[in-house]
Amino acid sequence: MKKILLVSIGILLGLCGKAQELRCNVTVNSDRIEGSNKQVYSTLQQAVSEMINTTKWTNMTFADKERIDCSMMIIVTQANDNLYHCEMQLQSRRPVYNSAYNTTLINFKDNEFNFTYQEFDRLDFQVDQFSSNLTSLIAYYCYLLIGYDLDTYSRLGGSSCFQICENICNSAQTASIEEAELTGWKAFGSNRSRFSLINNLQDDAFRAFREFLYTYHRLGLDIMEKNVDNGRARIAEDIHVLKEAYNARPATYVINTFLDAKADEIANIFQRGTTDEKTAVYKLLMDIDPTRQETYDHIKETQ
Repeated sequence: MKKILLVSIGILLGLCGKAQELRCNVTVNSDRIEGSNKQVYSTLQQAVSEMINTTKWTNMTFADKERIDCSMMIIVTQANDNLYHCEMQLQSRRPVYNSAYNTTLINFKDNEFNFTYQEFDRLDFQVDQFSSNLTSLIAYYCYLLIGYDLDTYSRLGGSSCFQICENICNSAQTASIEEAELTGWKAFGSNRSRFSLINNLQDDAFRAFREFLYTYHRLGLDIMEKNVDNGRARIAEDIHVLKEAYNARPATYVINTFLDAKADEIANIFQRGTTDEKTAVYKLLMDIDPTRQETYDHIKETQ
């Protein structure tokens, strides 16, 4: 009986060690495309979901309960033969320690998620070679999701994943693909591209910002269950790095991306802050992100 128990425990531990990193809800929306034959979009949705959720993206051990909850919606806007022009909306969430609250890590939209695809194409990704634009797009965002998550649990913990994102970007830039597929990978053009985002994350000018991801989540949100004031004060102490990063590279994608995910949450946190915290944080946010004044005005309200 003892041997059977030990074997059972070993099998369970082995299964935990093999758990994938991501738990992603994938949706392909083809409402904008005319026609009655929508089977290809169902096949595409299943293929993308299987690739994301069954691939072991890193050599790290993730228990099933530690998998990163995320969602990906691919909105098809044009379909020309096998070339699909799409928009993609991506979200990921992270549990806050010892609470039922999940904080949003990523919440952004890629308007240039274009790829060629034939129904039943195999979506296989090799980290050291380019196979298709679709697999590169998916892999890029999977490593991005994991990198962001790891940065919140240890300082610069996502560096290896961000390096792979950069490698994927470089490979796509030199691949023989349609011009529509190349858009988003280019080094020049939109400052809200995949290239721009990973270039920011790999830039030493944003090292302090990435370290702030750890401070905000691990030293701020995660301790609020025990002491809300201390957690909020720790965030207030380091939030100046957003302004410093903004001053170093104005209108950068990485700061915009952070605030797209965090603006409402930050406003809620500091609505309960001290007068000094409210004043300082409100001024900083209005300096770097004035378009969201209505959201940040909540900071000045009293509780």
